[in-house]
Amino acid sequence: MPHPAEDLPHMRAALALARRGLGATWPNPSVGCVIVNQGRVVGRGFTATGGRPHAEPAALAMAGYAARGATAYVTLEPCCHWGQTPPCTDALIHAGIARVVIAAQDPDKRVDSQGIARLKQAGIQTDVGLLQDEANEILAGFIQKTTTGRPLVTLKLATTLDGKIATHAGESQWITGEQARRMAHAMRGRQDAILVGVGTVLADNPALTCRIPGYAKRAPVRITADSHLRTPLTANLIRTARDTPTWMLIRHGTDPARRKAFTEAGVTLIEIPPASAGLDIEAALQVLGKAGITRLMVEGGGQIAAALLRADLVDRLAWFHAPATMGGDGWPGVQAFGLEKLADMPRFTRTNVIPLGDDLLTEYARR
Repeated sequence: MPHPAEDLPHMRAALALARRGLGATWPNPSVGCVIVNQGRVVGRGFTATGGRPHAEPAALAMAGYAARGATAYVTLEPCCHWGQTPPCTDALIHAGIARVVIAAQDPDKRVDSQGIARLKQAGIQTDVGLLQDEANEILAGFIQKTTTGRPLVTLKLATTLDGKIATHAGESQWITGEQARRMAHAMRGRQDAILVGVGTVLADNPALTCRIPGYAKRAPVRITADSHLRTPLTANLIRTARDTPTWMLIRHGTDPARRKAFTEAGVTLIEIPPASAGLDIEAALQVLGKAGITRLMVEGGGQIAAALLRADLVDRLAWFHAPATMGGDGWPGVQAFGLEKLADMPRFTRTNVIPLGDDLLTEYARR
């Protein structure tokens, strides 16, 4: 059954609300809800920081008695199970909502069409699938974690035209310009966590914070893959670990005195099974998924980028290109990972191209 024309703008508004919460609601998805009664918007809500309250009760609280007989536009199927909050289906039913329009079905086995069935059993007209593709893109991290156990992985690269991230002497700041760096900070603000390898920490001493108004208060978790705890205790990440959540992925058996020093500095240490070189990256992603991370951006360096690509674990690629070349002795954005056949190359589909001053951001999704 086609949706009435007035449904589109209201669902688009709900999707815009859902985007506001990206990076702030994990382990829960970011959901938007708009309640409309006789053509008038009476309630709006989106998932709060930390994942609760959910979007529906927030919108219902704003609507009050005006929710009775109204239509609720929700970007994800309302939950129907008891967790740390009551089921959103029950809240909609008790508020007297007459119709619910849902963009995307929830893949969580505790919900997965059962929320829709619960609404229909209560006599509420329920329509599903309006702007589903747009909703699924917002929900991509939640869907990835729910279906595979790991977060959605975005690999961010900032390189010269020939794919280099540093000169042969190690100089790397800055390859791209101010507009590109500002965009990168905005991207950080929409992630649950940022991951870098220890080589990046040693070379650049990054802070990995989001220095953009509106995002700064919900800094993503900062994660370093450092199997042998080589990070200096004076590094920016460690000095600020008590202010911004900071995790380190390490091997079993690292020096107890070093572990104690990092723990006392406020760092959370997470043991990951070893691999032939470094850490088992697939196991690391599963651990991060269990910890609740749904959206992970990897910012370097070349070894960790190669490990992810070799294991086919990159879901999105954000590639900033500066209009410059460095030559073959520069450090590559992606290290060698043993590819022999063209058929085995990780391939992506271009989804967006954004000029940023003289630089260019090209975004891709895995095929």
